[in-house]
Amino acid sequence: MMIKKTLSTLLTLAVWLGVQAQAKKDITIADICKDYTFWAQSPDNLTPTADGLHYTLIVNDKRIEKYEYATGRCVDTLVNLDLVRDCPAIDGIDGYEVSADEQRVLLRTATRRVYRHSFEAEYFVYETRYNTLEPLSSNKPQRMAAFSPNGQMVAFVYDNDLYIKKLAYRSESAVTTDGKPNKVINGLPDWVYEEEFGFNKAFEWSDDSRELAFIRFDESEVHEYEFPVYKASHPQRTECELYPGTYRYKYPKAGEANSKVSVHVYNVRERTIKTMDIGTETDIYVPRIFWTRTPERLGIVRLNRRQNQMEMLIANTASTVCNAIYTDRNKCFVDESALSGFIFLPDGKHFVCTSEADGYNHIYLYTMNGVLVRNLSPGNFDVTKLLGFNSRTSTVFYQAAKTSPAEREIYAATLDGKRTTCLTTGRGTHNAQFGREGLYFVDTYSSTTTPPVTTICNDKGKILRTIEDNAELRNRLKDFNISPKEFFSFETPDGISLNGYMVRPLNFDASRKYPVLMVQYSGPNSQEVLDKWDIDWEQALAAEGYIVACVDPRGTGARGEEFRKCTYQKLGRYESDDQIAAARHLGSLPYVDASRIGIWGWSYGGFMSTLCMCRSDVFRMGIAVAPVVNWRFYDSIYTERYMRTPQENPSGYDDNSPIEHAQNLHGRLLLVHGTADDNVHYQNQMELVDRLVQSGKQFDMFTYPNRNHSIYGGNVRYHLYTMMLEYVKEKL
Repeated sequence: MMIKKTLSTLLTLAVWLGVQAQAKKDITIADICKDYTFWAQSPDNLTPTADGLHYTLIVNDKRIEKYEYATGRCVDTLVNLDLVRDCPAIDGIDGYEVSADEQRVLLRTATRRVYRHSFEAEYFVYETRYNTLEPLSSNKPQRMAAFSPNGQMVAFVYDNDLYIKKLAYRSESAVTTDGKPNKVINGLPDWVYEEEFGFNKAFEWSDDSRELAFIRFDESEVHEYEFPVYKASHPQRTECELYPGTYRYKYPKAGEANSKVSVHVYNVRERTIKTMDIGTETDIYVPRIFWTRTPERLGIVRLNRRQNQMEMLIANTASTVCNAIYTDRNKCFVDESALSGFIFLPDGKHFVCTSEADGYNHIYLYTMNGVLVRNLSPGNFDVTKLLGFNSRTSTVFYQAAKTSPAEREIYAATLDGKRTTCLTTGRGTHNAQFGREGLYFVDTYSSTTTPPVTTICNDKGKILRTIEDNAELRNRLKDFNISPKEFFSFETPDGISLNGYMVRPLNFDASRKYPVLMVQYSGPNSQEVLDKWDIDWEQALAAEGYIVACVDPRGTGARGEEFRKCTYQKLGRYESDDQIAAARHLGSLPYVDASRIGIWGWSYGGFMSTLCMCRSDVFRMGIAVAPVVNWRFYDSIYTERYMRTPQENPSGYDDNSPIEHAQNLHGRLLLVHGTADDNVHYQNQMELVDRLVQSGKQFDMFTYPNRNHSIYGGNVRYHLYTMMLEYVKEKL
């Protein structure tokens, strides 16, 4: 009798569990690209204050409040638009900057994206004492407005010229007057600098507010690229209704002329501009400028065209003379991350920087005379970000992949080299934002199973409180069927160990054989195999019965310089070898149907998926979104960093170009591109299409009018991913 009752109970429990499982929903493309069901919340524009003890946040798009790091207490409301009389029409605060004395706040609204990092906007100056609001300038829209350190002035760029607004006098003056679209830019990077050196402001105030340094870009000799602009999705563009318009801009392709750059310093009181003597060689890059802790001393990063020698110049702004205090030479190239890896220390006698001199990316302490003191982060791991400095404890802070290439931790190291401390706990990915002087930091932690959690910590790593735990998202996740990411590694026929992850189909049955879609990016120093929060369309694929797998090939990050730079001068060769080896490894698994393996990618990943299908018959189908198909078509800075110029390395460009292998395409390929892609030009798709047609290869293609490299806006992303899912279901 007891046995029967127990069996009955177990049967009831099994039925209940089955009902509960059935009650959960599968993840759909709409959840990912339309409803953004799994979008994680984060503090809105959290910004450290000048005193190092507080931070500010945007609240409800109308207020900016000030909080104590130590207690979390709101101590002041710096901006409240509801208190402003005759307030100009402002839909909301897109961004802001608080002056050091907190007497003024620079508000940004009506922001419009220009390129990847750049934007134009309307700026307003808010007086915190009087709750008044005034437009920064009648010249609209402005670009990259920034307070002087004393809070009395704002510098900004309008129509390629640099301006200064003196707030007390409401006076505005032009620092430069020679700016001209597609010719001369003052204070802003040109397209290729912005895209490949990752910055959007090319001017900096001195600490004493007496001088304004800026970079001038002369684009006169750079070739223009143009593409058509249609009325599609732009009903206001009535001029394009019958005849398409044209967008033209300067884009230097590999081996072609770059902008000529020069560095200038404007003296506010004297209203004079001096040109710093950065040398007679003009075919160079100046990707960063920094003010040191010493008056009239400007740091200038000079990089040769081949990008294998970087120098830190110190300019005497009075005499304009520059002296190199540090040189980093590399047999391949100096990684882009090193450009921002400089901190000039408060003693005025030292600086820290990042370098791969020891085979891994590490932090080094130098004297201002260029003498190496020590490596501050020794070991066989990569430092991935230099984060800040605490002068009270003489401690430098950094992010590193010390535990595993797939993870990130935050560390503190003393300048004497005697103590290194891990400040974070929890396996996964930690990103930190340090306040001034490094007294506190904001840690955002996530893993594949944990949505982002944002905490306030002191400089010893003690968590003071949580300011965002995404509890609502965690509760929402309980309603969905989710297949977890499983990390794995394997060894290629070349003896290379590669890391990957796999997402199995829902209700996985090891006795069955499943099709596989490989996802990847594969670009230099990138990583996709990371233990961090990310729910993407792989869950929709898992719900449809597909295995999704991702492998980071040679050339990707956090595994040391040798692994990272073995692809030098031959982009595509080893990466495609490794993706093909990964496909064969997956095909050998007992639950994989080796005849049904596909591959897809975007940008560099599109280049890789196309090349893999032209170099192997292991893939049944593939998708390439916005792919590069020959590096001759891509920009100078990125391409030459890894390939040198086409004139120096023609075989490197052509031997692994999908165009040159189009006649060997195996499987069915879907090509997708936007006509307004300013980054990877639509030219790439057209050239590959022609070569495939001439080779008698059947394929599929789709074009999005007026869409850039990211292919987004309106219903576009939902349409794209729905189309790709249907293509996978049909062809794989």
